[in-house]
Amino acid sequence: MLGGMARTLVVKATAGADSPERCAQAFTVAATAAAAGVPVSLWLTGESAWFALPGHAQNFELPHSAPLAELLHVILSTGTVTACTQCAARRDIGTGDVIPGVRIAGAAVFVEETMAEGAQALVY
Repeated sequence: MLGGMARTLVVKATAGADSPERCAQAFTVAATAAAAGVPVSLWLTGESAWFALPGHAQNFELPHSAPLAELLHVILSTGTVTACTQCAARRDIGTGDVIPGVRIAGAAVFVEETMAEGAQALVY
């Protein structure tokens, strides 16, 4: 489908249960790209930062949407998932609290990823 593509997709999820359709769109696009072999970096910001914690994605439900936990698993297995430093701190989420494979990083890393050669950023 996307053979020979050397671009990286950086997806910033800014919504969680507060805006379930927007949240699901971010995860669906990121997981679809990851499954197609595109290098993906998913950023969890705002209310989506809760999905960096074990069990939170399993509790998310949206009719006619793939289970968020499955989408997150696809992304984690092939790409990177990052919780925003400030967003995590505002929710008292520390590095020892997150799902294995999720990192916590700030704006400088986000800017570095989005400004890299061949990067495409999407914000939901």
